[in-house]
Amino acid sequence: MYTKGARSSFSSPTDDDMTDITTSGHSDRSTIGPQPAEDEDGNTNYTASFSGMHEAVDIPGIGQYEDFHTIDWQRDIARDRMRHRYIVKKKQDSIWNLIEGAHDAWSGWLCVLLVGVATGFVAGVIDIGASWMTDLKFGICPQAFWLNEEQCCWSSEETFDTGNCTQWVTWAEILGQTRLGAGSYIISYLFYIVWALLFAALSASLVRMFAPYACGSGIPEIKTILSGFIIRGYLGKWTLIIKSVGLILSVSSGLSLGKEGPMVHIACCIGNILSYLFPKYGRNEAKKREILSAAAAAGVSVAFGAPIGGVLFSLEEVSYYFPLKTLWRSFFCALIAAFVLRYINPFGNEHSVLFFVEYNKPWIFFELIPFIGLGIIGGVIATAFIKGNLYWCRYRKYSKLGQYPVTEVLVVTAITAIIAYPNPYTRMNTSELIYLLFSQCGISNADNVCDYNRNFTDVNSALELAPAGPGVYNAIWLLILALILKLVMTIFTFGMKVPCGLFIPSLCLGAIAGRIVGIGMEQLAYNYPKLWIFSGECSTGYDCITPGLYAMVGAAAVLGGVTRMTVSLVVIMFELTGGVRYIVPLMAAAMASKWVGDALGRQGIYDAHIALNGYPFLDSKDEFAHTSLAADVMQPKRNETLAVITQDSMTVDDIDGLLKETEHNGYPVVVSRESQYLVGFVLRRDLNLAIANSKRMVDGICGQSLVLFTSGNPPQTLGPPHLKLKKILDMAPITITDQTPMETVVDMFRKLGLRQTLVTHNGRLLGVITKKDVLRHVKQLDNEDPNSVLFN
Repeated sequence: MYTKGARSSFSSPTDDDMTDITTSGHSDRSTIGPQPAEDEDGNTNYTASFSGMHEAVDIPGIGQYEDFHTIDWQRDIARDRMRHRYIVKKKQDSIWNLIEGAHDAWSGWLCVLLVGVATGFVAGVIDIGASWMTDLKFGICPQAFWLNEEQCCWSSEETFDTGNCTQWVTWAEILGQTRLGAGSYIISYLFYIVWALLFAALSASLVRMFAPYACGSGIPEIKTILSGFIIRGYLGKWTLIIKSVGLILSVSSGLSLGKEGPMVHIACCIGNILSYLFPKYGRNEAKKREILSAAAAAGVSVAFGAPIGGVLFSLEEVSYYFPLKTLWRSFFCALIAAFVLRYINPFGNEHSVLFFVEYNKPWIFFELIPFIGLGIIGGVIATAFIKGNLYWCRYRKYSKLGQYPVTEVLVVTAITAIIAYPNPYTRMNTSELIYLLFSQCGISNADNVCDYNRNFTDVNSALELAPAGPGVYNAIWLLILALILKLVMTIFTFGMKVPCGLFIPSLCLGAIAGRIVGIGMEQLAYNYPKLWIFSGECSTGYDCITPGLYAMVGAAAVLGGVTRMTVSLVVIMFELTGGVRYIVPLMAAAMASKWVGDALGRQGIYDAHIALNGYPFLDSKDEFAHTSLAADVMQPKRNETLAVITQDSMTVDDIDGLLKETEHNGYPVVVSRESQYLVGFVLRRDLNLAIANSKRMVDGICGQSLVLFTSGNPPQTLGPPHLKLKKILDMAPITITDQTPMETVVDMFRKLGLRQTLVTHNGRLLGVITKKDVLRHVKQLDNEDPNSVLFN
């Protein structure tokens, strides 16, 4: 019923194919498929033949898509079913066919296994590279320059935490200064700025010269691609290489960005490249998206050490079509990726999680109120960030600033480095800062965050809090300054032309806000332990409030507000920290944050960036609340003529003329212009390929040859041979009537993944509705510019 579209013999993809998100048609046209047969009347007739286990198609390149087009899910899935039925039928013929059938059955699992292994390996390399280059801004390990500060200090007797390790030499010491003092501070400051600028300039230049698609987070584009859009080159090998190298550089430069979003993009690049090893996935765009969904799960799995959170992230946030089979494969892929990363052990500790915490105190029931309060604060911070970032990105897009991407990166990096260095919280690596904010204050902690004159005088080491000294105010002021600086710098950083993610800055903003609230609650509990709200838990002399837990809840709240994730967020947070006991506080904060975010602004950051870039994405979460009908949206309008092909009365010249005059992606085939009864639908690309192929291969085909979309033989004429194209005709296009509510039409486009649907009235063809028409209609009704939708 659908056109079968795979090539007759599979050759491994060329570099150009790999770079494309879809196999390009031109590399295939040189391969000559089976010769079209001529029937007894001398008419050219395309017949489907099968060679080996792959279905052969007579015209190379049919079934592929152009750049910036939408895929036809129904057609691709039907093609895969036909291919599968053929393999099952051939299984009984020979042992070889049986083996081929078995290979086809487990090729999906093998593909996601390879994706998981490759993703884990690349993530390990990125983690090791980023941690070494981040420490390079502060100093070097003379005995072994390839070690970062922590690894350098393992070999010495002193501990890394106390900060007085002699093996690690700062840049000031290399230039003959002491470790402390004004001179060494200025030298360290200058080196910090110079290294940051060097790393950022390298990252931006690589992106600009070799892979423009490697900038940004990548998640908005991945969502669009998984919904069935084609962006050639977005998941190619150059994007993979430059994104990986550029990510190490941009994270090391100290910019306010993370590596988690780009890890999803990198994993999807790996998934796309490896899918070409398996023709079942490489040649079928709908099937390829199953592998990309699993790869997205592996990306989050290695970014956070959270395999289950990765699967849920893929399901909740990025995937459009997620059958149960894909869920199991995503689970397997995320597991393998996490296992490989754990084996590489980039953090050098026994945990594969980023910020391992061990809180051993239960939370008090009353604390749900400050936790929900943190959710509200998180939603407000997230909304401020989204609105500010969108305003700046829009300004960048439509002003001259967009023409100088490298200059913008350098200016933002210089300002970030100059402002960040004086404050110890903004100077340190963002991941280290989050770890510090999540950690508990113990006896050995010498950090400012824990510097509020704690007494550890009791022999039982019961923690007694002395009254708040100057340390607590100093810490809180530094944290507030860090919060403001991080928020402002992240607004300007996200969307620049370097690889940059959003998860870590969002977690950091929330952790700072949470820690401030936590310290406030702790002081309240110390000063008024007899208050009924603390219900006796704080009157025993033990500290009952854990500020680190507030930081963790605040981090979840801001990240939830920015991305609008809920279920996957909570799972990622407890996998990230190992704090399973605190699921309820995390759930409360995530829900409060999402509600506040939804009340203050409609979209999360990724959906907002999809709309800003004009990608054709029909969000399944949105509701269509208008009362229009299919007749209001279809093309052409009532007084215009519809471009159609008749089934047996047009010549090759007529069809060539129609293709030149119009730019439609496909044409309805009707019985005749007078009756307009629908026969089927044929794609522009398939028509072009079939006509070009027949002119090249068949003698006698010329402009006067009649093109037939029927199966019977026409009466014999003296003219040139006829060209039969019934095989490229879709005989079962999705049709609706002109009175169908647009609510139903939008649902069909979302749930069936349609490319177009034909509109009829009493069986006669009236018009066509494409995905582009639906998106423009939705934009128009929402009072937005309908021409902002990006289509070829």
